Amino acid sequence: MSEPLDVTPDPALTEKVVNLAKRRGFVFPSAEIYGGFRSTYDYGPLGVLLLRNVKNQWWRSMVQMRDDVVGLDAAILSPPAIWAASGHLTTFSDPMVDCRKCKERWRADQIGETCPNCGSKDLTDARDFQLMFKTNAGPVEDEGSVAYLRPETAQGMFTNFMNVLTTTRKRPPFGIAQVGKSFRNEITPQNFVFRTREFEQMEMEYFVPPDEASTWFDYWVAERFSWYTDLGIPDSMLRLRPHDPDELSHYSAGTTDIEFLFPWGWGELEGVANRTDYDLKAHSAASGERLEYFDQAANERYTPYVIEPAAGATRAMMAFLLAAYDEDEIAGETRTVLRLDWRLAPTQVAVLPLSKKAELEPVAREVLGLLQPHFQCDYDVTQSIGRRYRRQDEVGTPWCVTVDFDTLEDRAVTVRDRDSTEQVRIPIDQLLATLVGRTSAH
Repeated sequence: MSEPLDVTPDPALTEKVVNLAKRRGFVFPSAEIYGGFRSTYDYGPLGVLLLRNVKNQWWRSMVQMRDDVVGLDAAILSPPAIWAASGHLTTFSDPMVDCRKCKERWRADQIGETCPNCGSKDLTDARDFQLMFKTNAGPVEDEGSVAYLRPETAQGMFTNFMNVLTTTRKRPPFGIAQVGKSFRNEITPQNFVFRTREFEQMEMEYFVPPDEASTWFDYWVAERFSWYTDLGIPDSMLRLRPHDPDELSHYSAGTTDIEFLFPWGWGELEGVANRTDYDLKAHSAASGERLEYFDQAANERYTPYVIEPAAGATRAMMAFLLAAYDEDEIAGETRTVLRLDWRLAPTQVAVLPLSKKAELEPVAREVLGLLQPHFQCDYDVTQSIGRRYRRQDEVGTPWCVTVDFDTLEDRAVTVRDRDSTEQVRIPIDQLLATLVGRTSAH
């Protein structure tokens, strides 16, 4: 894990990526035909694939490839008792100020003494703003029906600690992982999908013996940093930032953020926290249920400490897009290309019949059927082959397979590489093995 280089962010990059995301079907403003709804986005045909691939790669590394982590999918709606015990009802807030001149509202800790909208210094005193979405469950709206949309996925893993412990027969150190929606009533949503009120998290609670917490904390910081670099983000665009004591969450004995160099500066991708035994003890005290582990070998009972890597799936997707965006020149023409790792690319292989003529379709469909069980594929017959190559480059497709009229004679196709633009002729009966081989080389 190297120190990040002194890299200057490119403010224009956000606009380029946002425009690409809309134009090519990654991300759309939600309810756009009604003028939009602030801070909400819909993920289009390519965006839903990219986001799913990000989550799948997280799940693969955190659950599938380990024997000490299991999964969970807890409810989004939950009763106030959970959030009272966790401390969210009293501590989960941001300081809010109003500008008396233009009436805009801001997070006080992000703007200083001047309104970013109009420049006025006539601001109200800061006051706490509760970030949780409050609703009512059931036909009667009274205090007994109050429920909250979860602001994080973590609490469902703590309240299910004993259920998981008894059904899986795991013993510390072990983890519970979850991917799901969370909701925070942000005062100032901003920077595309970086800060929104509805988002997806990828969180894991790793339960450890208390005296091993520091060792596992360091382990997970390194493990999570390497996940981003393995999937293509350069070291120079990442850094580790330990929290100062005065910014630690109420449950944390230590937190380190993995930050990405966004076009506007460094921003959090993921936090790794030592939550101590705070959550299990808090829920145990509030519910009256014992949330402990009994170590039969040592004949002792203890409350595990928890190490929590918590990442934003939508933030990670945005970071991968920004890191992958590139412009180069091919034959005197500027080319936009997303150099996404093949594991993240929305489409991994595009099958391109050279012509719309009917005689090419049967063999092109044969090639598509050969590849679809193994890769996410696109089938495109529109416009010239050069334009189709550029279109696939722009959305990050690593390989294009062109079916031409020679294919009818030699049973071979042309495979084009996105990054090098190199083209090679491959027999159809060797195509799948060739592409699978290329995945292992990336």
